[in-house]
Amino acid sequence: MKNTKMWIIIGGIVILSLYLISQYNGLVKLEQSVKKQWANVESSYQRRADLIPNLVNTVKGYAEFEKSTLQGVIEARSKATGVTVNAENLTPETIAKFQEAQNQMSGALSRLLVVVEKYPDLKANQNFLELQAQLEGTENRINVERNRYNEMVQPFNTKIKTFPTNLMNAIYGFKEMGYFEAQKGAEAAPTVTF
Repeated sequence: MKNTKMWIIIGGIVILSLYLISQYNGLVKLEQSVKKQWANVESSYQRRADLIPNLVNTVKGYAEFEKSTLQGVIEARSKATGVTVNAENLTPETIAKFQEAQNQMSGALSRLLVVVEKYPDLKANQNFLELQAQLEGTENRINVERNRYNEMVQPFNTKIKTFPTNLMNAIYGFKEMGYFEAQKGAEAAPTVTF
């Protein structure tokens, strides 16, 4: 009788241990997926940052007197590339700070493209057209990668908050990851004026 109880207790401990190990490994896999996707987001933003000097130099040749707009793009690029987020610290606050720097970059690029409208020769320049197409493609990639990142964060955040994983997480210490969110005012359609 004693042996049977002992084997039941040992079996229960083994099953509980295997369950805890399985839950921990599942969280690690989800966390690593989120970090990998974050690297993809950063890569897309880096591609945009790498294209900007070429775009600015192409525009500069045509629009010498638009220095303030070009300087604004250069400064926004510098700020955007200066804000980095460690994949170990993907909190809502750090994501918001990163996103704010990237939003400033987007605004500067929008102003640059408005300036370009004044220069028909520039709009017909093959180098400019190629750079503009690459930049548009990169903006689409950024959006796709940000959406994929949010899709990876959701199951991770859900898992660490649901029972019984939330109890085990007190031991494991996994932290909630931040989402990319829409820019304030993004729900309103932009006004286009010529």
